[in-house]
Amino acid sequence: MYKIVLGWLVCSLIGIMGCEQSEKSNTIQEASLSPPNITSSKKIRAKFEPEDGKVLVFIGQELSAIGGLEKYNDGYLDHFDRRPAGFTAYSFLTPGDTTFGFVHKGLDGIISTDNWGDNDSNMSLQLNDPDYTDMCLAIGLGMVGHEDKVANGVHDEMIKELGAFVQSIAPRPVFLRIGYEFDGHPWNHYEKENYLKAYRRVKDIMDDMGVDNVAFVWQSAGFVSTMDELEEWYPGDDYVDWCSFSFFARWREQEMIEFAKKKGKPVFIAEASATVSGPNMKFDNLTLPMDFNNPEDAQLAWNKWFTPFFQTIHDHPKTVKAISYINCNWKAHPMWEDNPTFKGIDARLQENKELKAKWEKEISKSNYVMSSPTLYSDLQKSL
Repeated sequence: MYKIVLGWLVCSLIGIMGCEQSEKSNTIQEASLSPPNITSSKKIRAKFEPEDGKVLVFIGQELSAIGGLEKYNDGYLDHFDRRPAGFTAYSFLTPGDTTFGFVHKGLDGIISTDNWGDNDSNMSLQLNDPDYTDMCLAIGLGMVGHEDKVANGVHDEMIKELGAFVQSIAPRPVFLRIGYEFDGHPWNHYEKENYLKAYRRVKDIMDDMGVDNVAFVWQSAGFVSTMDELEEWYPGDDYVDWCSFSFFARWREQEMIEFAKKKGKPVFIAEASATVSGPNMKFDNLTLPMDFNNPEDAQLAWNKWFTPFFQTIHDHPKTVKAISYINCNWKAHPMWEDNPTFKGIDARLQENKELKAKWEKEISKSNYVMSSPTLYSDLQKSL
């Protein structure tokens, strides 16, 4: 979850996650979840939406976390046999801004290796590597502080360049999260009217270009907005293919699943990583330290985060159709060292054998969609 400008000190003044304290135990208890039984029925599916009861698995969110490359070889792809259906990366429409010493040029992390405080990112390295064959791409497109410029056409050429990039990797499906976490006021502080105009402008430009391998994703922070407030931020049915939200420790407060059901849209849980609220969360905003090398931490994560995460997927088989787990050592990256949510978190699944086995067993169930030679054509059937 990239918060690109100044927001962290503000974040520390408000509650970012829900409050729940739990007892630690010595062994990871397995959730008794089964894939849902779905009665097939004809319906119009959204762009790249799998059939009911199926959910696309993505992994994020930077090169070291995902791995599978010569230089970056200790990530998810290096420790799990089954490759996910997609991977998550980030870029920005924020030329001239500076983040953790990095000066943004715009469309960062697409064709060059860039580090804005959260380790190296370079989509082209990944797209050109055979380990990433038959995997979709989810792009978080930030525009913090530039939504007015996007809305008013200042960055049109940059948007067209992004559209050309997306076209160049067809038929690979791309899920574009424009202005992700739009309602994360403390860190993104988007101005609503310009945000809406900017979101629509990005889609309108890509539509005019004939970009047809992109689904447009509208992502909430997941705990901020009420149903009425989500409606105020909603760009419109014609502009949203997927609704989306982030699933961290405050997941109980999300309204997006019910909102998406009202709109008839699938849901992408686009950012998710194991975080559990500390005992004074509503006062100090701190999650509990979480390092999967510690068996007690792994146990706590399974009981208090993974189990409800998977339960949410199984409880909404006609709505939750994609997830992205952030397989990240958050506390090792400068961007998060002062962030109360992530500064004590190492959520890399491969760091605990038992937790890794539980994850593998869960996502081997028939409802989870992984990479395959027919993945792109299967998703095209929704069109």
